[in-house]
Amino acid sequence: MKAVVQRVTRASVTVGGEQISAIGRGICVLLGISMEDTQKELEHMVRKILNLRVFEDESGKHWSKSVMDKEYEVLCVSQFTLQCVLKGNKPDLHLAMPTEQAESFYNSFLEQLRKSYRPELIRDGKFGAYMQVHIQNDGPVTIELESPAPGAASSDPKQLSKLEKQQQRKEKTRAKGPSESSKERNTPRKEDRSASSGAEGDVSSEREP
Repeated sequence: MKAVVQRVTRASVTVGGEQISAIGRGICVLLGISMEDTQKELEHMVRKILNLRVFEDESGKHWSKSVMDKEYEVLCVSQFTLQCVLKGNKPDLHLAMPTEQAESFYNSFLEQLRKSYRPELIRDGKFGAYMQVHIQNDGPVTIELESPAPGAASSDPKQLSKLEKQQQRKEKTRAKGPSESSKERNTPRKEDRSASSGAEGDVSSEREP
């Protein structure tokens, strides 16, 4: 799943000359759904979009607040062309999810957005329609998001940190094992010391050829 998130002062969608949706300050999300996307990718993208810090805080510090922090609006527009690959100069769209399946998936995406945020602040276009999307980009600020491919290693820094720590523990364990063994090998045995000192002669004599 791919998304292009733009910070906007306003944005709207027009179909057939009629404006069907509009927002003020917030973010406009263009969403491209692939044929391999599942509920896992959907939830990942909703989380990223709503927590993306593209706004400044009360003191003017940039990249500090998300759309949820600021209680701004979100306009979502389905855009299957984000899934295109070029064959020469022609867009090939075979990676995009088929229309019937994609519409249901997109509606689930909107539902998850509304559950995770304030539903009255979520707007969308008209799936499958020929739309004019009017975006007044603020900055400009445009962020590209992509969910991890199914089965791929996580790109989330927190998860990567966990994996790195696990790997470090494994390496320490491996390093610890041989060192203990080497200590045991380097520690003289009691029997040897006894034999060399003449004590316990029976044990010493048993080892002689």
